[in-house]
Amino acid sequence: MFDSAARELSTVRDWLRFAVSRFNEAGLSFGHGSTDAYDEAAYLILHTLHLPIDRLDPFLDARVLPEEGARLADVLRQRVEKRLPAAYLTGEAWLQGYRFQVDERVIVPRSFLAPMILEQFDPWLDQPEHVQRALDLCTGSGCLAILLAEAFPEAEVDAADLSADALEVAQRNVGEYGLADRIHLVRTDLFDRLDGQTYDLIVSNPPYVDAPAMAALPPEYRHEPEMALASGNDGLDAVRVILNEAPKHLNPRGLLAVEIGHNREALEAAFPNLELIWPDVEWDANTIFLVHREQLLNGINHGTI
Repeated sequence: MFDSAARELSTVRDWLRFAVSRFNEAGLSFGHGSTDAYDEAAYLILHTLHLPIDRLDPFLDARVLPEEGARLADVLRQRVEKRLPAAYLTGEAWLQGYRFQVDERVIVPRSFLAPMILEQFDPWLDQPEHVQRALDLCTGSGCLAILLAEAFPEAEVDAADLSADALEVAQRNVGEYGLADRIHLVRTDLFDRLDGQTYDLIVSNPPYVDAPAMAALPPEYRHEPEMALASGNDGLDAVRVILNEAPKHLNPRGLLAVEIGHNREALEAAFPNLELIWPDVEWDANTIFLVHREQLLNGINHGTI
């Protein structure tokens, strides 16, 4: 079918229709930058043809050269037959208007923390202009560390991850943004190699997928590193460590921000007396919690952590 498409389809409009039909027919899963078949098809076609990815209409009736059609057929075939996320096919992902290099060594950037970082965690972070040190724990591609450096121009940022492969990708992204002098990559299992380091702000998008959800993941998500997704039976293995260790690494009035997926109910059951802030974020008010150092210490004193 894809070979015949390369021979028969003439315009970008033809390829868009074909791609949407094939994606829907195959029952693909989305969520790595696109939410439906149309948006993903448009992105893959525009990227493959080296066209602006935010400008489809002017090119809909443009004719596609035979060699361009061959490239389109190959990309769309891989998306359907291998169920590869679009970001792994293009080698890039976009987050809040920032482009990041990605491959199968890292999860595809899609964190709800990104807009909050760029808004300097207003109104929960006291005096954001005074943030001097920040930590991105479980940095993956380095995307959140880069956004921290952009949002807090006076801050030094540590970008920490257990995966050496992920840190290689992060290093490329940090270099691309010219931030190697301010972002320091650290290989560590959560806080293990950060003894004595303290921060005004810690953000983390750690592994948080529970065992039942891992077993039910669509094929697209299985291309991502399992160690960046799975976090025990209830999805809280990494979060428990973060909550226990963070008070030692936060400065007075320091803020911890953690993304936990759909685990709010499980977290509140595990830490019933811990005072957490659940800000409204796009689509879901239960996926990110914020907590200041003082509330964490109060939780420790009351035996809730």
